[in-house]
Amino acid sequence: MKSRSYPCNRGASEKKGKRARALEADLQTFIRSSIKSVWALELLLLLRKRAPNAAARDDLVRDLRATRQLVDTCITQLQAAGLVACEEGGQCRYAPAAPAMGALADQLEQAYRERPLGVMEIIVSSPNDRLKTFADAFRLKPKDE
Repeated sequence: MKSRSYPCNRGASEKKGKRARALEADLQTFIRSSIKSVWALELLLLLRKRAPNAAARDDLVRDLRATRQLVDTCITQLQAAGLVACEEGGQCRYAPAAPAMGALADQLEQAYRERPLGVMEIIVSSPNDRLKTFADAFRLKPKDE
């Protein structure tokens, strides 16, 4: 016996599918706008793990096995994104500027745990402002400019 698909059931599953796609799109937008490198993602996850405590930059350098300059750059990017706050002594902590940012960071952590390559692909495929500026320097300009 064939099962029937009733219009009322199809509508509910279609809405659920659209919500899932919209959520995924929101997460992708969040990643592209807030996470500039895999290093920044790893730093964010480390600070989330330590939350609500703050961490000294030297500890972050040691734990990530990164350079001080790299950690400073990532912290600056995460501060601009509204995900990290730093105190006067240089200690930094995970501090989303809004509950929605915290929810997206939760989703990002779960997505990275489940599909790390997919998350990394989004990060590395995002436009890089410095690279664009460099490429624009070689763009041929018309003589009248």
